[in-house]
Amino acid sequence: MNHIFNFFLSAYQDTSTGDVLLEAVAFVFGIASVVYSKKEDILVYPVGLVATVITVYLLYKAQYFGDMMMNFYYSAMSIYGWWNWSRKKNNKTIVPISRTTSTEKRIGVFMVLITMFITSIVYVYFGYDLKPENYIDVFTSGIFFTAMWYMANKKIENWMLWIFADLITVPLYAYRGLGMLSLQYLIFTILAVQGYLAWRKNLNNTQAI
Repeated sequence: MNHIFNFFLSAYQDTSTGDVLLEAVAFVFGIASVVYSKKEDILVYPVGLVATVITVYLLYKAQYFGDMMMNFYYSAMSIYGWWNWSRKKNNKTIVPISRTTSTEKRIGVFMVLITMFITSIVYVYFGYDLKPENYIDVFTSGIFFTAMWYMANKKIENWMLWIFADLITVPLYAYRGLGMLSLQYLIFTILAVQGYLAWRKNLNNTQAI
């Protein structure tokens, strides 16, 4: 048990108290946003904005530019998702939970590839030497990018992408010594599975009506 505590605490020995507190706030708000998303609650977006803005700052300081760009994108997409989820007509939500069409699947694949390309360019622009773990970062960035777009449009496949990329990110952050973020993504994985099951039940009930 002491080894586990040492793993989480050792990474913060040279970190300022302010940054530790910011990471803790991002940790709590990030988890809360996924909980709200699972419930199809629009609070997912304002709560998520707090987490992503803080995370952009922390990742920039740590020079993890791929992850930083993704969280910057999450912030922008949260504003779009907030607007899209809030749209109503005759007091009914305009954007219901649905499955992706063939066209949306193709767009998703394109978004993964173009995001990987752009993320690689960002690393080069900042003069950062790409290490093996950064290539994983580039790949997961593409998955997360598409997942966020799917979620903003209430496509149930967003949860599958979150689960897949979260499972990769947990050991990646652990390897980097970012214990709190690694734990956060482990919790994200569990919540994403629950979110998928909840949305699938909602979708099945809607189709049955």
